[in-house]
Amino acid sequence: MTDFESAWRDRFGDAADRGAAPDDADWDRLSGFLTRRSCRRFADRPVEEPLLQALLACAQSAPSKSDLQQYSIIVIDDPDLRGSMQQWSSFDDWIATAPLFLVFCGDLRRQRRIAEMRGYEHRNDNLDTFMNTAVDAGIALATFVAAAEAAGLGCCPISVVRNHIDEASNMLGLPDGVYPVAGLALGWPEATAQISMRLPPAAVVHRNGYRDEDLPGLVDAYDAARHAVQPIAPHKQRHPDKYGITETCTWSENTARQMSVPERAAFSTFLRKRGFSLD
Repeated sequence: MTDFESAWRDRFGDAADRGAAPDDADWDRLSGFLTRRSCRRFADRPVEEPLLQALLACAQSAPSKSDLQQYSIIVIDDPDLRGSMQQWSSFDDWIATAPLFLVFCGDLRRQRRIAEMRGYEHRNDNLDTFMNTAVDAGIALATFVAAAEAAGLGCCPISVVRNHIDEASNMLGLPDGVYPVAGLALGWPEATAQISMRLPPAAVVHRNGYRDEDLPGLVDAYDAARHAVQPIAPHKQRHPDKYGITETCTWSENTARQMSVPERAAFSTFLRKRGFSLD
């Protein structure tokens, strides 16, 4: 097992301040989280149905806002359907090559139907309910990932399903009130993937209030440390048609490029069409 100091360095680099290591018993329980990595290459080995059912049960054991459980999970094991969805991703082929692809959905429809079943008017098709459904789905996805990786499986969430939200919803037969939040490729890892370096905790964790006066220096240091070990490949530089390909493209440069071009502008239109007022 990787020791805490090495795991911290892999995740944050040498420049990030590291606190005292947890005791051995705590580190045994936490090491899998600090050393986790996304898996994009899967072995030709199925995920056994009993294991899948156990993982789905773990996802359903996640916290849920007011116990409303406003999410659904679509399991896609049809290779032809996964192949059709693969066209949405230009970077990698892991939608088609993963043994399973799951889509975690926000689900307002179930509560609408339950209200109707019990003779009540459902009056919460609003922005707060949309956020609750999205958060419920996200927590369920994160719990599924944690359980799957504890079992030795590899996972990679993918938001590209929202780039093609009408097509995805039609493919999956999603009715009004149900929308895709994110997909998840799942399978047995073909090889050990690289750990993605993250921003230093000082840029993300705040005590007793939000402060970001040190952000420029923290981002510059992170850019340099990350580029040294994980340079961004030319084909992953954002919007080359607008900004070109540069020899050195740092994380913050690529992030700023991505945020400079509107994404998924039709998402709110889709949600309103599906019954969310977003008021």
